[in-house]
Amino acid sequence: MWLLRSALRNPVSVVVLVIGVALCSILALTRMPIDIFPNLNLPVIYVAQPYGGMSPAQMEGYLVYYYEYHFLYITGIEAVESKSIQNVGLLKLTFHPGTDMSQAMAQTVGYVDRARAFMPPGTVAPFIMRFDAGSVPVGYLVFSSSTKSVGEIQDLALNRVRPLFATLPGVSAPPPFGGAARTIVVSVDPERLRAYRMAPDEVVQALNTGNTIVPAGNVRTGDLLRLAPINSVVSNIKDLQNLPIRTGAGPTVFLRDVGTIEDSSDIITGYAEVNGRRTVYIPVTKRADASTLAVVNEVKASLAQFQSVVPPDIKIDYEFDQSSYVRNSLLSVVKEGLLGAVLTGVMVLLFLRDWRSALIVVATIPFALLTAVVALWGAGQTVNIMTLGGLALAVGILVDESTVVMENTHSHLGAGRGRAVAVLEASKEVQIPRLLAMLCILAVFVPSFFMTGVSRSLFVPLSLAVGFAMAASYLLSSTLVPVLSTWILREHAPEAEDAPSLLHRVRDTLGRILNRLFAVRGLTVAAYVVVSVLVAAFLGPYLGREIFPRVSSGQLFLRFRAPVGTRVETTERLTLGVLDAIQREAGAGNVGVTLSYVGAPPPNYPINTIYLWTSGQHEAVLRVALNPDSGIRAEQFEERLRKVLPDKFPGCQFSFEGADIVTQIMNFGAPTPVEINVGGPDLGADRAFAAKLRTEVAKIPALRDLQYDEPLDYPSININVDRERAGQLGVTTAGVGRSFLAATSSSRFVAPNYWADPRSGVAYQVQVQLPQSDVTSIQDVEHIPVTLGAASHPLMGDVAQVGYGTVVGEYHRLNGQRMVTLTANVSGEDLGRISSELDSAIKRAGELPRGVKVTVRGQIGPMKQTLTNLGIGLLVAVLVIYLLLAANFQSLKLAFVVLSTVPAVICGVLFMLLLTGTSLNVQSFMGAIMAIGVAVANAILLVTFAEEYRRAGNAAMDAALHGAKTRMRPILMTSMAMIAGMVPMALAIGEGSQQTAPLGRAVIGGLLFATAATLLILPLVFSLVQQRAGVGSPSLDPDDPASAFARGTAVGSGETT
Repeated sequence: MWLLRSALRNPVSVVVLVIGVALCSILALTRMPIDIFPNLNLPVIYVAQPYGGMSPAQMEGYLVYYYEYHFLYITGIEAVESKSIQNVGLLKLTFHPGTDMSQAMAQTVGYVDRARAFMPPGTVAPFIMRFDAGSVPVGYLVFSSSTKSVGEIQDLALNRVRPLFATLPGVSAPPPFGGAARTIVVSVDPERLRAYRMAPDEVVQALNTGNTIVPAGNVRTGDLLRLAPINSVVSNIKDLQNLPIRTGAGPTVFLRDVGTIEDSSDIITGYAEVNGRRTVYIPVTKRADASTLAVVNEVKASLAQFQSVVPPDIKIDYEFDQSSYVRNSLLSVVKEGLLGAVLTGVMVLLFLRDWRSALIVVATIPFALLTAVVALWGAGQTVNIMTLGGLALAVGILVDESTVVMENTHSHLGAGRGRAVAVLEASKEVQIPRLLAMLCILAVFVPSFFMTGVSRSLFVPLSLAVGFAMAASYLLSSTLVPVLSTWILREHAPEAEDAPSLLHRVRDTLGRILNRLFAVRGLTVAAYVVVSVLVAAFLGPYLGREIFPRVSSGQLFLRFRAPVGTRVETTERLTLGVLDAIQREAGAGNVGVTLSYVGAPPPNYPINTIYLWTSGQHEAVLRVALNPDSGIRAEQFEERLRKVLPDKFPGCQFSFEGADIVTQIMNFGAPTPVEINVGGPDLGADRAFAAKLRTEVAKIPALRDLQYDEPLDYPSININVDRERAGQLGVTTAGVGRSFLAATSSSRFVAPNYWADPRSGVAYQVQVQLPQSDVTSIQDVEHIPVTLGAASHPLMGDVAQVGYGTVVGEYHRLNGQRMVTLTANVSGEDLGRISSELDSAIKRAGELPRGVKVTVRGQIGPMKQTLTNLGIGLLVAVLVIYLLLAANFQSLKLAFVVLSTVPAVICGVLFMLLLTGTSLNVQSFMGAIMAIGVAVANAILLVTFAEEYRRAGNAAMDAALHGAKTRMRPILMTSMAMIAGMVPMALAIGEGSQQTAPLGRAVIGGLLFATAATLLILPLVFSLVQQRAGVGSPSLDPDDPASAFARGTAVGSGETT
């Protein structure tokens, strides 16, 4: 009450304050980060451990195992998942929701240091990174040149561009993709080695003793302290040719006698390609607290600076810009909100038939939204699809507060009161019901603050947006609306009778219908309950379920697998064929740009594996951007390619993954939405059951791209050293291994050696290796010299058996248990039904072997958890509203009457979602919750007026009829305004608007049914519940004169419950 009177006494102050908040919102909008999602706080840490040449089995047993063992000591750890492939071991640490991730990261670093104490010599420190929404690339810096080699581009991108790029605000910069590191390669001729009866390991040892890092000393000469560097490391790499390898008896053998020195690059394990041409690119990733739009704008603004530090014949472009999708998605929400506000204003004008009143009501919408923006900024929120969705959702309901005040003001003006008196009295009458209605709407969002994990991260920003907007609307309707009404409304507004007769006819019709229903009110209410239960029971199972609505971004992400063990050169040739097939299938001019990575990232860039998740040189990942005007829908195009590509490339496997930023984030790090893990202590038993399970899962029609995630049978050449024979020939197993590694890989990891380029001061590794073209068969392996001071000069074939075989190409473990993983995509079906069909397939696969466990992962687990949390939240919201109503009315019965419209809301939501083919997801759930809040707010108005009329001495049936007819116009106005405001969102007319369309559709369906129930069913329930209710006060205070227990009075018989 004081707020209302203060506003009327200080009208200029109210206007100034409103303008001040609006101006402050401009500052807030310019400072708030802009992104597609709020910070999801995903509790995940990745550890990438490189070790060149290590086989998957060695990586698993000698490195990854020790990490797994120690990471289980970390506080809050939920799961430790690992992937061991050649050269790299990847570990994914998942923590329980609510874990302090700063502490978790610190503990992870500590246990990494402890675990490395148990690992083989030469183990370098791993890369450790926190995964969040910013770990998904928002674009790519692409380098191209027709004259420079990929190795040269890689070096320039790494040492010139990346330092500038990484220092931009909010940017995280992984190493470049596409080229191998610049390396000084000592290429040894195996024929010359055999001629000199030398082993590769001799060259390695000579290099390490003849080119070694020795710190500079100091010499004091007179008054000077002179720096005394020694040329222990050559200045010119050609000087390495003069390095003696063997001295003593016989002629001295120099390095130039057995090999050559090349300024080249490390052994190629993969290529990056743009539009089919080899190149280099850097993914643009952002920190979790940074704005996607701000980061992309910074990168684009810095392109000229990047270009200035590389030669003119290298061009740098920004491709696969995700900011345009983010921008367009958010603009769609804004446009839908603005259009909804216009439609809401039109609806208010149609009901009030007074442009001044409509102007006052509509004016509160932008000011309420801007006030909410300021509050969101203060709460540390960002501009994202959830906060904007909350504000758009609030547009329709924002007019409710002002509409109720305005409608009641018109009634008082029609009674002949002056403007100031009419405004004051009208505002006072509805102040408490409006407050209660607002609290009930806000109550439905309270459970979101008690959720955990991703559910909380998604819903709290939306809840805050709606809550701040609603609170601002209440304050404005109690301050600005009375001030403007006093200033600009006409002294004698036309009474309801002077308005067009449509509303009167509707009101009279409502009265006649209710009079007939009162005669069979018990049967009608029973039928309402039964129908609601049946509709929910029958329609509910037909609704699809998923976390977030699917969107079409015009991009494809294809994972291509050639036959296991295929060399990168062959995989590249096949990849180019796949790209050509995609181009032909899409049609000329319909593909904008393609970006692919063929093979595996080099072991010296292990963090890059986290972005690709490739397991060997037989894999490739392809990104394809369709032109906006191509008219091709990505989902349909994928289905066409699934039919075309396997026929053209037999023996190869294809899997389409999420290309848009929303899908990648919602996959929570999984490559596909469906992932089935078969794990246990015996890998053989796991494989056997996984094969049976795959047969059953393949029967599910909606699954696509079903395949094993791990290469289980990787081709190998097995070398079995005969230790007894080796000892007799004077050779050790260690010597054999070092010579073999230098011959087939390099000495990079087992014997690191360095040279610093004097021109740039950048250090590069020096490694010994045999030309890859010289070791291509078992015979070549058998002829590798392994002698090291032995008189017999044996070859590999003399001390070992060499033969073809197969090994496991990747070991996948979860909490220490090996697993076999099946992955699949979904087409034309929702995840909820897929989950049920997977459960049936697992049962059909038969009894699980002892110790074997099947776990369904991917999006299915988070989906179930999220929807369960929402369902519990919905029930809690209804309970909170019930208790709030009971406290307000001091009656449990009246609280029940108000909630009688909730079943209609649920039925309306289910019906509308099924009618529009919309799934039950995060957005539709929030729309249902909002619809319940609005329905309850409308019901409160009717019940409040009906109960006041009943307490004035009228029968419950007459009171119900009076409340329905009196409150019909504001209820219809509020509901229709809300529905009109949601229509643009429900139609999904903008890019990316499919994400918020379920929210609008749920609100529309829920309110359509709820409005009918409020006007037709709720009066019947009220008359049934309150027909024998008394009019006494529920007070138990004997000093309260209104109490039935007041001093000096007999105990009354009024209803007190």
